[in-house]
Amino acid sequence: MSSSKRMLLAFAHPDDESFGMGGTISKYVADGADVSLICTTNGDVGTIPDHMQGQYNTVAELRLAELACASQKLGFKHVFTFGYKDSGMMGSDTSNDPTCSWQVWNNNPEEMIARVVKVIREIKPQVVVTFNRYGAYGHPDHIAIQRATVEAFHRAGDPTYETDGLPAYAPQKLYYNNIDKFMVQIGIWTTRISGKDPRKLGVNHDIDLVEILANVEPSHAKVNISDYLDAWQAANACHASQGGGKNSFIPSWLRRLMGAHQRFTRVHPAPPHDRIDEHDLFAGVDTSR
Repeated sequence: MSSSKRMLLAFAHPDDESFGMGGTISKYVADGADVSLICTTNGDVGTIPDHMQGQYNTVAELRLAELACASQKLGFKHVFTFGYKDSGMMGSDTSNDPTCSWQVWNNNPEEMIARVVKVIREIKPQVVVTFNRYGAYGHPDHIAIQRATVEAFHRAGDPTYETDGLPAYAPQKLYYNNIDKFMVQIGIWTTRISGKDPRKLGVNHDIDLVEILANVEPSHAKVNISDYLDAWQAANACHASQGGGKNSFIPSWLRRLMGAHQRFTRVHPAPPHDRIDEHDLFAGVDTSR
């Protein structure tokens, strides 16, 4: 049975859904909403720890198995995998592969836009969520699906735009998944205290916290997920190859205090001001449409 509330998430890799929005997904599924996911790549450029090598024939198989695990934990209604190659980080050799999502977007953006429009028209979400314009941390796959989703959001409701004969359908709200500036500032501070460079983090030293902070967008919605932190952690743990499920050095009580909310930038309808004025992504949504 379908819910009257429907949400679509458009992300790039297996793990983006859990690491970025696991608490919010769990909350809305528990509230009875249908939540669906687009995952554009198979994550095949992801770095896999030595002890997990050989468990699957390919990295893509491993990453998609982890996505299936997380999807079961989170309770997605539908999962749409586009099957593009993972681009890796900006400027890498893999980001020049013509079959990776970054190159598909740059050379044939209409292909990706049409695929997102098709999903929107099929499942008819009132709410759509994707990355911010920086792609969270500058990842080209993130930027590609973010741009495609913004275009598709507006084209899906245009009856002159044809996609497999599906009728036009206009979602009501578009959000970017956001992050608390204060949390990023804490990350920069603790990284420097530990003697590391906040501009060169991650397994491949290609995560730049300073740039992430510079590209944080205003928050307009703050969703309370304090009752769903354990569910979020369970979904994260499915992505063990990417570090999910590791015990944090932050005490559980402090994690609950600092991570009790997830923030979002409202893109459509455009906010009249840059401050938090919502605590529910379905606020103002007409579920009868």
